[in-house]
Amino acid sequence: MTDYTIFYTDDDEDDISIFSDAVESIPQNIILQTYSEGQKLLNAIFNPPSTPYVVFLDLNMPGKNGFDVLEEIRKSDQNNEIPVVIYSTSSEAGIIERCRNLGANYFITKPVLMRDIIKAIEHAIQIDWSEFIPTQSNFVFKS
Repeated sequence: MTDYTIFYTDDDEDDISIFSDAVESIPQNIILQTYSEGQKLLNAIFNPPSTPYVVFLDLNMPGKNGFDVLEEIRKSDQNNEIPVVIYSTSSEAGIIERCRNLGANYFITKPVLMRDIIKAIEHAIQIDWSEFIPTQSNFVFKS
C-alpha cells in the first residue's frame, strides 16, 4: 500500500478542517500537512526532506496568494516538478487558464458536499503525475 503525502495550503481554518476530515475518510494511507499561508508552504517545500506527492493550493490568501506560490514553485530548479492542484472556490475560465499557464497540474473547484470533496481528493491522488500532461480538456476536475 502506498503512502501519499499531501500538502494543503488555505488561509481558511474551516476549509482546512473540512479537507482534513475528508482525507481521514479516504482508505489510502495519507499523510496530510496543512499550511495557513503561502510562505509557510514554500518554506516546507524548499527545506527538505519533505517532498509531497501532491500539493493542494488555495488561490485567495493574504500575503503570498496561490498564484505567487505557484510561480515560485515553478521557478525553482529542485521543486518545479511537484504536482500542484489548485483547489479554489473559483470556477472562472480566466482564472483557470491563468493557473494552467503558470504551470498548475490540475484545477478543482472546491466542492460543497463532503462526498464530492472526498471524490476530488481521491481522484487527484490516483493520477499518475509522472505521465499526466495538463491540457485544456483534462485540466479541470469534473465530478
